[in-house]
Order: sequence, then C-alpha cells, then structure tokens
Amino acid sequence: TKQNKTGNDFLYGCVAGRKLARLVAVSFGLLCILQAAVNISLRFAFCKYILAVYLLFKKQALSLLRRLKAFELRDDCLQRGADLAIINTKEEQDFTRNFKKVMWIGLTETAIKGTWKWVDGTPLSKSYWGPDEPNGFEGKNEDCVEINFFDFENSWNDIPCENQNFWICEKKLVS
Repeated sequence: TKQNKTGNDFLYGCVAGRKLARLVAVSFGLLCILQAAVNISLRFAFCKYILAVYLLFKKQALSLLRRLKAFELRDDCLQRGADLAIINTKEEQDFTRNFKKVMWIGLTETAIKGTWKWVDGTPLSKSYWGPDEPNGFEGKNEDCVEINFFDFENSWNDIPCENQNFWICEKKLVS
C-alpha cells in the first residue's frame, strides 16, 4: 500500500501542478490584457500633452519631452526647474543614446554666423558635430541643434528651430 500511496501522491502532484500552471498562464494573460488597456488609455489621455521619460546621469535628471508643437521648449524646461541639456563631455554625449530619439539640445547659433552658444550663455568648446555639420543645409536658417542617437561620437546636426522634435531637459540634483 505504501507504493500505491506514493503513486497517488505523484498523480495528485501532476494534476495540481498542471492546475497551477494553467492558473499562472491565465493570470499572466489577463495581466497582459490589462497592461495593454492601461497603455492605450494613457496614450489617448496624454497624447495632447507631454510624454516624459526620466533618466539619471550622475547628479542630474534628464527628461525627454515632446509636444505637438515645437516652440517654447526652453520655457517648458524652465517651468520644470530645469533647462535644455548642455553636452560638455563624451560621457554625456554617449548617455543621451539611452533615449533612442532625435532631440533638441540647448545649443544655438548666435547672431554672428558660425558662433554657437549654450542656453546658459557659455560658448561651445567641445562639439560632436556629424559629418559636414554644421552646414545650414540648402541655405536654410539652421540655428538650433538636434542630437541623433545612431552615432555615439558625432551626431549633432544643425536644423531650423521651427522643426518639430523631441527635446531633452536637464536638472541638477541636490546631493
């Protein structure tokens, strides 16, 4: 009888295991459906507003933003207690790749053609221009700078400020 009892225990364990596996699979499926519904509703609820993603880099928070219209982006950053991102090091340049988006940074051409300054007024000292950039393509007034994610080292492009784009804000964190 001891052998028979062990056999029954084994069969019961298999049945219970299958039920548990089925329960887990159904629960996971329902969770996926719920997550999809939440994602869709959030997308519709916020599509007219700002989508924000926050990443930490050293002692600053970087936020990637996009609006339906690409004006007053610096004001938007300032309202958040931040400013458009300033890229001073290769490490910062490489870090922006995490966003996997083309986005504005806080670099603009001044009234003197060929002179570039950051939003805090400091002149450009280290740059990561893409090949043949800046170029004022087709004679356009390209006074703003976007950073592309496809090249770690040299991915800056001058582009008209009126173009619609993501932008990146940075905020120093208190340690």
